[in-house]
Amino acid sequence: METEATPLLARSTVDPVGHRRGDDDWLAAAWADPATRVLVLEGGEPGSYGWQALMAKQSRALVTTGQTRELVLVDPHHAPPGERYLLGSDGERAYFAVRSHQELAANPVAEPASLREVGAILSDHDTGLFTRAIALANWNASHGFCPRCGSRTRIEKAGHVRVCEEEGTEQYPRMDPAVIMLVHRERDGREECLLGNNPHWDARRFSVLAGFVDAGESLEAAVIREVAEEAGVVVESPRYLTSQPWPFPRSLMMGYTARAVGETERTDDEIAETRWFTRAALAEAVHAEEVVLPGRVSIARTLIEHWYGAELPGGW
Repeated sequence: METEATPLLARSTVDPVGHRRGDDDWLAAAWADPATRVLVLEGGEPGSYGWQALMAKQSRALVTTGQTRELVLVDPHHAPPGERYLLGSDGERAYFAVRSHQELAANPVAEPASLREVGAILSDHDTGLFTRAIALANWNASHGFCPRCGSRTRIEKAGHVRVCEEEGTEQYPRMDPAVIMLVHRERDGREECLLGNNPHWDARRFSVLAGFVDAGESLEAAVIREVAEEAGVVVESPRYLTSQPWPFPRSLMMGYTARAVGETERTDDEIAETRWFTRAALAEAVHAEEVVLPGRVSIARTLIEHWYGAELPGGW
């Protein structure tokens, strides 16, 4: 396992400058500065999960169409109306996002694209900005009302806090913890990994297993439970590898490996089929397009290629 284990949506180079979020004078000066850059988002559907979230309308931004894809950033004077979120600063300029209610239009040098479409090919700088912007936009769009009393909330601290207008209570951006795990075993002297197909996918699509962490549950216990429920496989020794934000709408994916040691009753129908692959069998199936792996924007691809030891072609 020698390949890079940094998921592509975990990349970032801009300082989030959390200490500036409540500094109204600094924020006003930054917005007035023509050097500041603004990422304009076209709002999507912030409330779906799993395969439904991937099929929902995604928030998009303008991305250049040249050989090197880059986010199109504008100065504050040319930003449209909309909720404003502070993304950070690189020491020379501040970065904001604006969630616009207008549809983005393609032009001769740029086109609208979602984070899922371009997150794997943007630079570390741009991927970090886009990921944080989508996460903040989705959270704000889905938290317009107080969970305690149902009253409206207002945006504060540059999009990083919402305040109940009735009680004054504060709500902070939340992420839903989920584990995603590559299960492996040794059989007849060869190592194998376990991949599954979701019944809503094309029959050729296979990925690692994943699931949300239950209330009061540790990450390692969630790994063991989810694999047993979805695949009927008993695992032990869950080992943390890496993590990745997955703002569709607000998950934090924590990547693990786990060793299979037996079988148990399967109690979940989220997986239509599971298959064990040796490295050679996986490479053969992928090259023949009999198996299509997750796209490179997903931590699932990171886990698979980390176990395989090299990059594999294709993806969905």
